[in-house]
Amino acid sequence: MTLKVTGLVRQYPGALEATLKGLSFELNKGLLTAVLGKSGAGKSTLLRCVVGLEPFEEGEVEIDGVVVTGTKASSPAERRKKVQAAHEKLGLVMQSFELFPHLSVLENCVLAPMKVKGLSREAAEARAAGHLKQLGLEAKLKVFPDQLSGGQKQRVAIARALSMEPSVLLYDEPTSALDPTMKQEVLQTLHRVDAGQVTQVVVTHDLQLARGMEHVCVLDHGVVIESGPPAKVLNAPEHESTRMLLASWS
Repeated sequence: MTLKVTGLVRQYPGALEATLKGLSFELNKGLLTAVLGKSGAGKSTLLRCVVGLEPFEEGEVEIDGVVVTGTKASSPAERRKKVQAAHEKLGLVMQSFELFPHLSVLENCVLAPMKVKGLSREAAEARAAGHLKQLGLEAKLKVFPDQLSGGQKQRVAIARALSMEPSVLLYDEPTSALDPTMKQEVLQTLHRVDAGQVTQVVVTHDLQLARGMEHVCVLDHGVVIESGPPAKVLNAPEHESTRMLLASWS
């Protein structure tokens, strides 16, 4: 099991009810999963809690053997230590890619492995070049971000994340900043990464993208209401909220 979320509770100060209400799911190594749900269902909160950008009060997040517990069950110092250990196993690809405009494609990908993990330049460049080749960017190593298309920028952002050798790679709405014609390229890219046995979690409103995944989780009111293969969940949903969600997106 690469990613396991158990009983996650997140309640913002002053809120009448929790945003996440005991949310749980498990994902095996290498699984490509879409997380769906209407606005306010808890998708973004889940992502931030898994990444460690904000705390959660109860439950556990286990990332490749590292367990981060809620604030009610651990001291701040203990939690910081666990979150840091989890960070070393996580990668995050943001909507806006967040590439450094003054650095080439290769330099964008070698900076963190050298600075954070202490890799030599030779080792960092070899690793980055391998990921860039895997994603079809071997001819773009010396190019700067403003010379790339939106789809190419996204692939660079993914290669940069992979260069840190994460066990789990998270995506925040990967198609939201792209032209609709690029959606198929995005899906092909995700499957290229999947071949490397990295567990990928894609938070998205894009039904077309979700249909090309291996697994789907549907959130509603802070819990997972339905999960399984896309052919089952998206074509024959069991939960009324899932049917309503799909009808609103069709």
